[in-house]
Amino acid sequence: MQVRKAVITAAAPNQNRIPTQQLVDRQGKDKSALQLILEEVLSCGVEEICIVVRPGDQGSFEQASGDLVGSVRFVEQPEPIGYADAILRAKPFVADEPFLHLVGDHLYLSASEISCARQLVNVASEFTCSVSAVQSTRENKLPYFGIVSGTRVPRQEGVFEVQRVVEKPTPTRAEQELVTPGLRSGHYLGFFGMHVLTNDIIAALEQVVADESLTKPTLSDALDVLRARHKYMAFEVRGTRYNLGIPYGLLISQLAIALSGHDRDHILTELVDLLAQRNALVGDGGRDA
Repeated sequence: MQVRKAVITAAAPNQNRIPTQQLVDRQGKDKSALQLILEEVLSCGVEEICIVVRPGDQGSFEQASGDLVGSVRFVEQPEPIGYADAILRAKPFVADEPFLHLVGDHLYLSASEISCARQLVNVASEFTCSVSAVQSTRENKLPYFGIVSGTRVPRQEGVFEVQRVVEKPTPTRAEQELVTPGLRSGHYLGFFGMHVLTNDIIAALEQVVADESLTKPTLSDALDVLRARHKYMAFEVRGTRYNLGIPYGLLISQLAIALSGHDRDHILTELVDLLAQRNALVGDGGRDA
């Protein structure tokens, strides 16, 4: 299964400005979050990229794409009526092909020489089905992620056959319905913000968008429909996702990138100095603050 196309969603009202934020990459170069996401996408052989944006946002996204703008086309989501609808806006773009999907408010750092996107595409190509990247996620992070439960595939490290999908479950529901054997207590398989989706997802998206009982249906809703009809897997990527949309998300993401780059020692020195200054202020009761 060849994955030539990618869809990035960035149309949510609380998400649309995040990809335009500036960071410093591992080599010390200034880049937007969107450029880092586009580089991740292109690392796995994707040739065409569609970004779903709010009306009026295309210009700022073109600017944030930098020298990668030539690889990108845009489609608008006219009204903020949900994540599932946003992906459906790219239906003419993906046509009948499988596609890589990423959210516009996450950054990714691989724990190996192979990018997170390439790891995921390799697994999807092997199993020829939709595969969601997941990461072991602590219970206190449940409000931020879709969660899956599943059974491990024998002799396949980090691969699961998905049995349930729930968007941002409560701790009680997760404990009752979403425990995956083999994970540490209080940990669940949380979405990584990255999926390879076959064309089977389109019918599932259309079904949940048409379901009047759902308010702003999500991709998780559609994936729960998909897993009941087709083979659907999850893969525990060797890497870490960083959610830019949570409190201090941009700061934590920048620190993670810096500590994995060639300025690591400089950043560590600055952090030690900041901690020392903070401890000194606490020690003298903040008299000089």
